[in-house]
Amino acid sequence: MVVSFAKRMLTETDPRLLGKFAYNFGFKGMLSVEKYKRRLKRGEYFPPFLFISVISGCQLRCQGCWVDVDRQSKHISLADMNKLVNDAKAHGNSFFGILGGEPFLHPQLLEIFEAHPDCYFQVFTNGQLITDQVAARLRDVGNVSPLISIEGSEIVSDERRGRLNVLNKTLAGLEACRRHKLITGVATSVCKTNLDLVSESWLRRLIGLGVHYAWFYTYRPVGPKPNPELALSPEEIIQVRRFVVEMRSKLPIALVDAYWDDKGEALCPMSTGISHHISPYGDIEPCPILQFAKETIHDHDSIFHIMNNSAFLRDFRETSAKATQGCVVLERPDLVEQLVAKHGARDTTQRGAAVQELQQMRPRSSQHQPGHEIPEDHWAYRFAKKHWFFGFGAYT
Repeated sequence: MVVSFAKRMLTETDPRLLGKFAYNFGFKGMLSVEKYKRRLKRGEYFPPFLFISVISGCQLRCQGCWVDVDRQSKHISLADMNKLVNDAKAHGNSFFGILGGEPFLHPQLLEIFEAHPDCYFQVFTNGQLITDQVAARLRDVGNVSPLISIEGSEIVSDERRGRLNVLNKTLAGLEACRRHKLITGVATSVCKTNLDLVSESWLRRLIGLGVHYAWFYTYRPVGPKPNPELALSPEEIIQVRRFVVEMRSKLPIALVDAYWDDKGEALCPMSTGISHHISPYGDIEPCPILQFAKETIHDHDSIFHIMNNSAFLRDFRETSAKATQGCVVLERPDLVEQLVAKHGARDTTQRGAAVQELQQMRPRSSQHQPGHEIPEDHWAYRFAKKHWFFGFGAYT
């Protein structure tokens, strides 16, 4: 599997892009985690990876979306992005997850990438705005991997995403990425209506479409229209985990997950401290689906200073880790409400109803299911997770 996957990467991608990925994301990403570990020993805190929602607007209307896409679109300025990224780079960071809304609606998104050739950006996108011209420019920049969301068949995609002909438009963007030899991923928010994508045949189809990695993450019913009937059962969550572990040893495609360690024990990236989220308004939030904040990127010249000294974020990490190794907003919405009230955190949504939404949530299980751990089987994933993506002592 390793040899065949390496052959795919060498023959299907631009060698310069592969070099950027290996150095900016791989080598420098490992160094950023090692620096993070050393900071923890000194009692300092700053995550090695940042996730930034650059815009709130989107042309789709997905079921269960927590972003205020129906409200006036807001986007983070180029100056603020450059300041934020430069400060993070000064503390060892090189990888940034770019979210929305739809990131490619940001009028200066490509300028952001061009301003930081020493970084690597993963863009969570519906892919519909990736034209040949955009894909060519991404190839020229060389430090971006589109992660394109596909939610099911033609019928399921239209239903999930609130528009018509969604899948064909997304596949057109995926094809543009393939033509321009970009390192490209496909992400699926797995729920009741698209569980059929958790299959070997689907992964083989993705390989045929030129996809190099896939990310299956479980649907989280949050936001103004949470659609809890779409959420997976505990048994289905285990099914997804088992599938990912098995396919990692079988097919020449990388499979990403962020919710289990090398031993198969659940973790939460927010609780472990490996990442936090910044909104289009500059609010510093625990994670993308927890839209509450005490601080913004405008409160101080240094994002490091803000995060390192945030009592709100520290309390959120520590309290969440004590309560569960899974998703605290799913399992303990009452605890999230208590933390928000304790710190007087602001509701960072435009709709201004995030607390009421927490109060209406019914607690449900997440990835934390003791006794059902499925350890990593493939040596490469096991090694990488053990050293660069695990609990960091959060659960001890």
